[in-house]
Amino acid sequence: MSHRRRRDPRGTRPPDDVFAEMLLAARELLAVRSPLDAELMVSDMLGAWWGRRLRGGDVEQILGEGLVDYAAKAGTPAALSLLVSVAYLGTARQAAKAEGAALALMESDVPRPGWADRVGAVKPAGCYVSRDVYGDQDTVVCTFAYNGEDRHALVVVVDYNMGGMARDAWVSSQVDKLLDQARLEAAGNELLRFEELEPQQARALLEFAMKAARAAAHNRKGPKPVSDSYSAYHAFARARIKALPPGRMRPAPAHTEAPYSRDRRAMLAAEFLASDAAENLSDPSAASRCADHIIEYGCDQDFGRPTRVSPTKCETFLLDWLPRKVLLTPAEQDAMPHVLSAWVRFAGPRIGLPEQGVRATLDAVWEAMGRFSEAYRDPATFGLDRSLVERLLPDGDLSALARRAFAFPLLQGMRGATNLDLLNPADEADRRILLEIDHTGELDRADLEEHLAWHEEIASRLWIGDPPQLWEAAQRLLDLGHDRHEVMHVLIEIAERIGDHPDELAAALDDIADIPDEPPL
Repeated sequence: MSHRRRRDPRGTRPPDDVFAEMLLAARELLAVRSPLDAELMVSDMLGAWWGRRLRGGDVEQILGEGLVDYAAKAGTPAALSLLVSVAYLGTARQAAKAEGAALALMESDVPRPGWADRVGAVKPAGCYVSRDVYGDQDTVVCTFAYNGEDRHALVVVVDYNMGGMARDAWVSSQVDKLLDQARLEAAGNELLRFEELEPQQARALLEFAMKAARAAAHNRKGPKPVSDSYSAYHAFARARIKALPPGRMRPAPAHTEAPYSRDRRAMLAAEFLASDAAENLSDPSAASRCADHIIEYGCDQDFGRPTRVSPTKCETFLLDWLPRKVLLTPAEQDAMPHVLSAWVRFAGPRIGLPEQGVRATLDAVWEAMGRFSEAYRDPATFGLDRSLVERLLPDGDLSALARRAFAFPLLQGMRGATNLDLLNPADEADRRILLEIDHTGELDRADLEEHLAWHEEIASRLWIGDPPQLWEAAQRLLDLGHDRHEVMHVLIEIAERIGDHPDELAAALDDIADIPDEPPL
């Protein structure tokens, strides 16, 4: 009997080859004297697959636990050193398996390094945060020591313009120099603050930030959203955070405000439009709608902080979020940069932003103005009828346009006596008519009602984008040259087979790479 060898996430090397190479590198653990050096080396190893997506299972389980099993079978001093470190640095499952395997090797008299008893035996010494007055970013510094020795600092950068995720991390053994430099920078810059942070708050903040980074890495479509060094320090940071005292403090960034109800949002918009900052806006109607979008972005995408303004936040709003998410009228497109500038003048003083910060933010808006006309692509500019776009986007969610057009391709013209231009794809009854017309050539099939019901189920899911893997899978199959009819039937087959199990459905959709030679009907 032959066995196919498992392959690594890149599809080029079997995992056992990778594990053997890592175990060879683990020999260096036998030469180090400090548990800190050992922990950093193994954290770097475990970061090799952080943020990767692996078809067929969780990468931490398949590769992380696979490495533990491989080391346990090797039974060498280097393998034991690796297992001792993973017992502290790994995920809960990896740590439990590594601890059991390490104990078994110790009972078999496999030699262990002198630092093994001190791995993870640290106590927190202090926590600090360096933050800019804009509220864009926190640099959190947590210091630790092994029984008063080997002082070191874990530094994590938290980016609130990226959902509060941890974007970078590193470790420094020059603790006093690091803290002195941070204090000096803050003393000489009115846009920076450096202060002590309660350990409980530091833990809550960093746990939230690392969870957000993991989610961003899993859902990404392009390059990793974190720095190159973050992966290498991720396991170390995860373990060190657990040494901080737990607490129930909410990981809120600076300037977080009370939740904004619909009425409170409307009152804020009205207050802005009546302010001196907005008096020169020439189109009150367009300005009002633009203000609503600015407030929505701050409330829903920036931790309930519509009045927070910064150069980076304004650029992200103008050049990234609006072009992806919001359908603007031509008048709103013209007005938006001017309304955003007025909003900066209105909101900056409300949050105590220094005049220097207000000027810098206004400069950023004006510099982005020219790029906004290039970044914002009105669907009408590439041939789509505006009334059709508005029927597909009654909620104005521009990011939904492609998947909704895929779900309901027949929306214009006449089909027999039916005028498709009068049907509303957001209406349940009209959806059914549209799907029946899309199946005009299949009206004699015995299972037509059941088949249409499944088409309606998939079309409804695509309309709301739930789960997001549904449209992602459809796009992969379309890119491979399959037609819409084939793709819809594959999606139906998977949804019908798995049923009401959201996690299993998402995993199955992630696994779709191509359509079999005989696609299901």
